[in-house]
Amino acid sequence: MEKTKNRWLIAAAAVGIHISIGSVYAWSVFTKPLINEFGWSIKQVTFTFSLAILFLGLSAAFLGHFVEKHGPRKAGLLATVFFGIGLAGSGLAVNLSSLPLLYLFYGVFGGIGLGVGYITPVSSLVKWFPDRRGLATGLAIMGFGFASLISSPVMARLIDSVGIANTFYILGAVYFILMGGSSLYLSPPPAGWMPEQFKAAIESGRKKIKVDLSQLTANEAVKTARFWMLWLMLFINVTCGIAIISVASPMAQEIAKMAPLAAASMVGLMGLFNGLGRIGWASFSDYIGRPNTYTAFFVIQIGAYLLLPAVSNAWLFQILIFLILTCYGGGFASIPAYIGDLFGTKQLGAIHGYILTAWAAAGLAGPIIAAWVRTATNSYIGTLYIFAGLFAIALVVSLLIRIEIRKLQSVNPSVATEPAR
Repeated sequence: MEKTKNRWLIAAAAVGIHISIGSVYAWSVFTKPLINEFGWSIKQVTFTFSLAILFLGLSAAFLGHFVEKHGPRKAGLLATVFFGIGLAGSGLAVNLSSLPLLYLFYGVFGGIGLGVGYITPVSSLVKWFPDRRGLATGLAIMGFGFASLISSPVMARLIDSVGIANTFYILGAVYFILMGGSSLYLSPPPAGWMPEQFKAAIESGRKKIKVDLSQLTANEAVKTARFWMLWLMLFINVTCGIAIISVASPMAQEIAKMAPLAAASMVGLMGLFNGLGRIGWASFSDYIGRPNTYTAFFVIQIGAYLLLPAVSNAWLFQILIFLILTCYGGGFASIPAYIGDLFGTKQLGAIHGYILTAWAAAGLAGPIIAAWVRTATNSYIGTLYIFAGLFAIALVVSLLIRIEIRKLQSVNPSVATEPAR
């Protein structure tokens, strides 16, 4: 019999993939060097990042079924090939001074690698950690959030020492090896597998198995009201979070009168709290339940967005921004476990892919809304009030989804009384 793999090494492999693809959040490191070398506009260069995020969402949605059909190893290798080609091709695009090729390789090929790589480990991790779903998915997705903190200084040094094109080639080779090695270790657990301590606790009666509300395919899931409730909650959370990230520095200077250098330092720390929120909130959701976690996200952020316009103290302003960023990251990390609770693990990867179209839509909507309101009102304050209103809608949805949960519990009495934990 084949020896059962170590689930913590499976989690480490998932982190390896997410740290690699999460380097997309460090794209801004390339912005000025590309502008200086080729004279491209900031809008043209930034569109490369937007295109990558768009294809992340699209590929996650359309290739989710590939992940479920062929397993995490093949899906991980597919992501490795696309992401590796994307980075190596970006180096070629720089050598040829071609902006369209940069869009094709980094935006399209790299974006496809991002989407497949993002959802690939999640389905397996939920199955390997039936006792701590939130912690498992939080660990992997934390890697995506922390990646920019690791890769940004490395990219900057490489650009200074070997140039832009060679930086892309080196990163492509390093991430190809890291993602490929991580993918080869990924696999689902044997059928019916449970951790020994968890199994012993169940057999002794100290713990009960939390039964998922249902076991649906991805195509069945999208026909339910609770799927679209999850989609809307993630969309609002990401829209407002991305908007804040995109305007954090000028907003801090305008509202809290922070100096440009202090505001830039705050932006750097935002990545840290984004990552901490992913592991912290996702782990906490194992104890308080996913419905309570999402309700907490929206209550906290309604308060934070309403307070921000009146805050003139720089320290308090930063605390509120960092709190918002933990909720932003926590929303990403908690959603896979929530999907497992509501739809089961039958096609979790494919359902997760469909849900992530909310990310693609939010990536376009957030910055546009923030820029439009700022232009129309000549102030960021109106934007904050609009986002507080959006979170009020999300709060209502987080309460309505509980009605759906209770309906399913009444139909299936075998479901645990607290299923989303």
